[in-house]
Amino acid sequence: MEVTVSKMNRFLMFKLPSAYLCGVRLKTIDNNKAVVTVKYKWLNTNPFKSMYFAVQSMAAELSTGALVIKKIKESNRNIAMLVTSHSGDFTKKAIGTINFTCNDGDLINEALQKTIETGEGQTIVMKSVGVNENGEQVSAYKFEWSVKLRS
Repeated sequence: MEVTVSKMNRFLMFKLPSAYLCGVRLKTIDNNKAVVTVKYKWLNTNPFKSMYFAVQSMAAELSTGALVIKKIKESNRNIAMLVTSHSGDFTKKAIGTINFTCNDGDLINEALQKTIETGEGQTIVMKSVGVNENGEQVSAYKFEWSVKLRS
């Protein structure tokens, strides 16, 4: 199965409904980059009149995870994936439409190849940066993904 924007957003609706209801959507994906968008609205607000950090975390995670899913599907192997840690930094109020971009698709190839060759789990640290409509960074996340060949 090819990983496409529409298939990922349908997956989001059925498997991660809280993210879908908050407006998290995959916008674009290719071999090296994924962009996820989310718009500030009543459902995802915090008491400080900006986007709740957990919504930003969901969007940032999807930008990294969609790339991992895509690469695993393309490998035609039975590989498990799991977030093992994450961190986030917030530099500006998140209001308006925020785009989270991950450009780390190339990091996944090496880890998948190693786990296929050795059977041992591998970890990948991927970054996602959220910017507002003015191009200003509002947050930056790092997600550590573990990938492992299933028996």
